Amino acid sequence: MTTLAGLLRQRAAVVATIRRFFEERGFVEVQTPIRQSVVIPEAHVRLLEADGKYLQSSPERAMKLLLSRGCEKIFQICPCFRGGERGRLHLEEFTMLEWYRKDTDYQVVMGDCRELVEYIAGALQADDGWAAVGGAPDKWRWLYTTVESGFDRLSPLSLAEVLRRDCFEEILVEYVEPHLGTAGGEFLYEYPVQDGSLARTRSDDPGVAERFELYIRGIEIANGCSELTDPVEQRARFSRQCARILAEQNIDIAMPEQFLTEIAAIGSAAGVALGVDRLLMVLTGAETIQQVVPFSVAE
Repeated sequence: MTTLAGLLRQRAAVVATIRRFFEERGFVEVQTPIRQSVVIPEAHVRLLEADGKYLQSSPERAMKLLLSRGCEKIFQICPCFRGGERGRLHLEEFTMLEWYRKDTDYQVVMGDCRELVEYIAGALQADDGWAAVGGAPDKWRWLYTTVESGFDRLSPLSLAEVLRRDCFEEILVEYVEPHLGTAGGEFLYEYPVQDGSLARTRSDDPGVAERFELYIRGIEIANGCSELTDPVEQRARFSRQCARILAEQNIDIAMPEQFLTEIAAIGSAAGVALGVDRLLMVLTGAETIQQVVPFSVAE
């Protein structure tokens, strides 16, 4: 069993390695406010309040404002908060890594994800307490699976039928996710557009969003996309999210007007959110997220 001192060393080593990876590639580390008066509306996220503001569920809104104001390659490692997130893979307070690139798309940041995981695993594999998935990093299998083909292979229902019945998330979690990334990393990509409210639509297929998720050991590690920067389309998607939040949580979320005003200045860009605690899980072979954080409950 890893001691508290050993756990702290492991976390520090991962964070230091993440910083080195991005600094070597010309990214600038940024800090943005943890408490926010305006948030991006996401129906699947339960917000936590703090003195009249919201604790961030993600630094995405603020980081995209930095992109709109001239930044080009940025990253951040920060605490994020989501109410009701408790379980083997979930915490209400967790550590997120997010990074963004201008003038690129989701395929490029998919490459970032793979390089980052291999970089961390390669740098740390010789240390005691690390468990490489599927052997040494250079032996990992990396698979690229479209959402449609993943559902064809693993789901009892076709993707079209799942969307018709409005049970995409339930089928994904129960039937598809557990079988992804069993011998390394697997990218599930090209999500239905209705499941990518912040992702750009593929130019040749309006039903598909340029979005992906990275899985290792059946665990979602990262979520990325080509960013939607059309303010008209983004407002329409936000309106649908706000309506769902009001109906399901009885919370009236304000429209993020400044965000909508500025995103057009971003142009093309892509970004990724990666769960640092979950990455530590798969690198150490831990079975629960509680095993890789020093405080898993309020103390």
